[in-house]
Amino acid sequence: MAEAQITIQRDMEFGVHDGDSLTGDLYSPAESADGPGNFPAIVALHGGGWKLGSSQSYQYWGPYLAERGYAVFSVNYRLLQGERNRYPASVHDSRAAVQFLKSRSEELRIDPDRIGLIGDSAGAHLSALTALAGDTPLFADAYPDDPYAGVSTSAKVVIGIYGVYDMMAQWNHDQVSRPLDQITQSLLGKSPMENKWLFYEASPMTYTTVDNNQTAFLVVWGDEDDIVDRHSQSEAFVNSLKQAGFFTRTVIVPGAPHFWMSDPLDEPRSHPAFLAPRLLRFLQDRL
Repeated sequence: MAEAQITIQRDMEFGVHDGDSLTGDLYSPAESADGPGNFPAIVALHGGGWKLGSSQSYQYWGPYLAERGYAVFSVNYRLLQGERNRYPASVHDSRAAVQFLKSRSEELRIDPDRIGLIGDSAGAHLSALTALAGDTPLFADAYPDDPYAGVSTSAKVVIGIYGVYDMMAQWNHDQVSRPLDQITQSLLGKSPMENKWLFYEASPMTYTTVDNNQTAFLVVWGDEDDIVDRHSQSEAFVNSLKQAGFFTRTVIVPGAPHFWMSDPLDEPRSHPAFLAPRLLRFLQDRL
């Protein structure tokens, strides 16, 4: 396929939360066979245990998808810093990114009815939670003065790559696999022995119910991931989605560990290169 021209707008502010400017990079198709727009759009949320990473994680996926007709808004959400920016700060920021795209859709040449989310690891958690629970009072009422506060964060699709969907299961896994880096406990600020409900409410798995099954999911994981256990996370999440009647597809990446979504796509044997055509088919079908 010949490379199509795209436009990139960096450091675009999509909100301000508690004095922190929220920014992202928007990768847009430059033109359409049907005219100047409107394009389906995807909010991209990076991984990093809710404490590391940036919008640069999608520097390869942004152009790749924009060249194929999809706008990508790769955003920076507030990162965990000690006790600062604990849950649900990053959820509120993820919601704001979706609300921004929908509210500014005409200006940005985006179809507000064709919005999706993509995320890896912690970003997959945020993507799923935003789409599944973003409109509940638990999250929707936090920033009533936001310019787009009343806008729904529902999404047509979610693409979750080696994600955390059950916070309690990840906490249990971390006790053995990474006892010096308790990522869920750090994010939530409590152990399960102090507040089990907090782990429950912060888990996308909680919201996979039949009355909430309008979003289509592509769930992706590697079969050699030792950071996020595929059995208790991705596989269990897929089972829960299917039980509740969600449209669900999977991609299992052979030989893939954790931490590879930010790798280049132009390396033929890379894990992103394996995922790319399968991800495109899902988008063409559902977004």
